[in-house]
Amino acid sequence: MAPITSGSATPTGNGLIVSFGEMLIDFVPTVSGVSLAEAPGFLKAPGGAPANVAIAVTRIGGKAAFVGKLGDDEFGHMLAGILRENGVVCDGISFDTGARTALAFVTLRADGEREFMFYRNPSADMLLKPEELNLELIRSVSRRFSPISSSLGPKSRTRCRVQGQIRAIVAGD
Repeated sequence: MAPITSGSATPTGNGLIVSFGEMLIDFVPTVSGVSLAEAPGFLKAPGGAPANVAIAVTRIGGKAAFVGKLGDDEFGHMLAGILRENGVVCDGISFDTGARTALAFVTLRADGEREFMFYRNPSADMLLKPEELNLELIRSVSRRFSPISSSLGPKSRTRCRVQGQIRAIVAGD
């Protein structure tokens, strides 16, 4: 479950934004305005708010890194590749051989309400452990802000340990 590298020197210091949490596969209907049950088919797309933020930062010229866990499967490696292709530092990603990458079916119904159906049993993103965090990457950032995804642990005890580890680093500034 070693981290992957971005293929270049890791940017550090001022301006680097580190995003923590989930990255998953969204399956979206091929037609809009229908419920998940009414959808005739689905297309796969990268998803997960923390990963989306990291990509958005690089697309507007910033420096971003992603910290999270993916399944050691086709989808997990595809998602890591999408991050790399978009210039996101991937030194904080680890792969789990025992859990799959999360899947979510999502649609915007005709009434404007979003509908989600997640497939986690648990998924790799929920199993990130404190000892798997790339502390060097996290410490390299001079200022940090990240809404920590609730996916960082299958149980609140694990989630609190990961969040506590990150907060301890942030408080050390």
